Amino acid sequence: MSFALRSASRAIPRATSVNATRAFSSTVVYQKTATETVKDGVKTVDKAVSDKIVDGINAAESAGQKVKEATENAMGNKSAAGKAEELKGKAKGAAEEAKGKAKGAAEDIKKSL
Repeated sequence: MSFALRSASRAIPRATSVNATRAFSSTVVYQKTATETVKDGVKTVDKAVSDKIVDGINAAESAGQKVKEATENAMGNKSAAGKAEELKGKAKGAAEEAKGKAKGAAEDIKKSL
């Protein structure tokens, strides 16, 4: 029987031992939880949105400066404060005119009833 055992042991390959190296560390493997993953996603979205908002603010400031320069050039000798007062007076006059028309229309309606 020793012959049978010897021939059987040769036919079946033995498990080879492989020396696996392990990292020398005493910490647990770091894995993100679902909450941390969501937080990271929200931070990424927040960063992208805030960058776009900042770009929009910068564009608005630039447009404001261009409008200011264009109005100063268009007004010629008039100062910006003088032009603003002129426009304010015109707007006030138009508001008073509209108010008077509304009063007149209300009185006409009262008379017709």
